[in-house]
Amino acid sequence: MTPRTARARPALLLMLGWVALLWVLEGIDTLSGNALDTFGIQPRDPAELVDVVPAAFLHFGFGHLAANTLPLLVLGFVAALRSGIRRFLAAALLIILVSGLGVWLTAAPHSNTAGASGVVFGLFGYLAVRGFIERKPLDIGIGVGVALVYGSILWGALPTTSGISWQGHLFGLVGGVLAAFVLRERGRTLRAADGVVRPVP
Repeated sequence: MTPRTARARPALLLMLGWVALLWVLEGIDTLSGNALDTFGIQPRDPAELVDVVPAAFLHFGFGHLAANTLPLLVLGFVAALRSGIRRFLAAALLIILVSGLGVWLTAAPHSNTAGASGVVFGLFGYLAVRGFIERKPLDIGIGVGVALVYGSILWGALPTTSGISWQGHLFGLVGGVLAAFVLRERGRTLRAADGVVRPVP
């Protein structure tokens, strides 16, 4: 197994497993008469804070889930491949928390929000800026490619369509950019004999 394959395989398996989990949960939700919809986020109710994480794994119907599946799979795979599994999972958790808390704080009264679209927007933001932050040419290229392919989703972060959680999209995007900064790779340094710290080539 080549080093490239060794990195790609766990990233792919992780995202396939993630997506499979979402479909299983939606199947359970459908068979139970949408009982899992109660785990969506209802804003500004302190008891709903526990649903910030579960809401990112639930959807309101298979059509809703299908719309999120491919971008989540593609963006998640690329992010996990380039960042490594641990850093990717940390980024995903930060995105989920920022997106969910943003919804909890700002969503319309009596609304119920769930879905992986906040994670999708977050991964888009993470990949779009990560290369520029870490000054890695390959990741800059990936960021530009992601922006070209998925840039149109940014309209979803604006309050233009009723029934769509633009708050989850917007705060997911913010969470992704924040994750790129917080989890950026620090350049290794080497302390020379003269006491001067220099970057390791």
